[in-house]
Amino acid sequence: MWPNSAADGIFLQPNLFFLALKRKIINDPVYGFISIRHAFILELIDHPWFQRLRRIAQLGLSHLVYPGALHNRFQHAIGAMHLMQNAIDELRLKGNEITDEEEVSLLCAILLHDIGHGPFSHALEYTIASEVHHERISSLMMNRLNEHFNGKLTMAIAIFNNEYPKKFLHQLVSSQLDMDRLDYLARDSFFSGVVEGQVGSERILKMLDVVDDQLVVEEKGIYSIEKFIVARRFMYWQVYLHKTVLSAEFMLVNALRRAQVLARSGATLHCSPALHYFLYNQVKQDELISKPEALQHYASLDDFDIAAALKVWQHHDDRVLAMIATNMVNRSLFKIEIQRTPFDASRVSREIERISAKYGFTKEEASYFVIQSSVDNRAYNSQYDVIRILMKDGSVRDAAEVSDHLNIAALSSVVEKHFVAYLR
Repeated sequence: MWPNSAADGIFLQPNLFFLALKRKIINDPVYGFISIRHAFILELIDHPWFQRLRRIAQLGLSHLVYPGALHNRFQHAIGAMHLMQNAIDELRLKGNEITDEEEVSLLCAILLHDIGHGPFSHALEYTIASEVHHERISSLMMNRLNEHFNGKLTMAIAIFNNEYPKKFLHQLVSSQLDMDRLDYLARDSFFSGVVEGQVGSERILKMLDVVDDQLVVEEKGIYSIEKFIVARRFMYWQVYLHKTVLSAEFMLVNALRRAQVLARSGATLHCSPALHYFLYNQVKQDELISKPEALQHYASLDDFDIAAALKVWQHHDDRVLAMIATNMVNRSLFKIEIQRTPFDASRVSREIERISAKYGFTKEEASYFVIQSSVDNRAYNSQYDVIRILMKDGSVRDAAEVSDHLNIAALSSVVEKHFVAYLR
């Protein structure tokens, strides 16, 4: 229980929901000193489920291409919280009502928005827990945390799920221009060294306002929005969907797929208790909801479990698993070819036959060493949501219609790329 004493720098509010710290700061390499203003926020940050984010890489396996990209989900969540606090301050200055309880709930929502990420972030999505998106797991974990904190996260969960009456609060957490995107572009650009991804988040925050319960950007901020959209497009193709990163991440998926096949056929695999649970059991959404131990095992799983397992699996009796694990540990990645049109099926068959003949694998075994898939991206998805620009005449328009410097509408089209990756 937090002390109720001004001497301790902590002040209870009437509803006992939030507490304010006199001074608590985190030194962040992107923004400098970040202040934590509420004791409940610090309590949430200190929870083991949130501390786990220190052991989840923000950019998956991107460090195999950009050696500096070793930052984690914990840093990203703290940075997004900092931007959220700045956005709240700016919106209040412009006369928009955000209560103290809504402020704390917004900070909680943005802190927890990524808590459901599995090892190496997006790399193993749908592989650890079958057919379950990380945002759904985030919701499940937030609900469990809400029980632990006696309902203090109820409003945060409502905002996160877009069930709170003030819709602009949800837009700060999840939209085309949310605090999540503003932070990850700035942070990923910083740590990867890809300067083209830098965005002017401070100016964008200064331009925020609310009209008819919708988040808007003042007209004079349109060029900052253009830069934001272009930076996002560039970062996706240059960093997030870089072809070498794709090769590494799909190799990791195949290593886990092979380990699951072996485990469920009775083979012995060295791994942590948390990873053991997901290798030897096919865990779907229903299990995560109905079985408390399933979600607890998930909350115990991080990058370290996978990395340690790969080191040991190099020496496993199964040659397929051993070869993929060895290649992952030593960064001997599959060669990858990428193009705008799909690859012919015969191309994949030829690679499988080549590997089968060279290494004495069956075709089923050789298929683990050939990957065919596709990726797509759009920098601005006007079908999902729009960035609203508040014009000087008081009207509100879609950013794609307003831009006179850049054709944002063109950036809303989906760009799809197909690839094939294979053992050299």
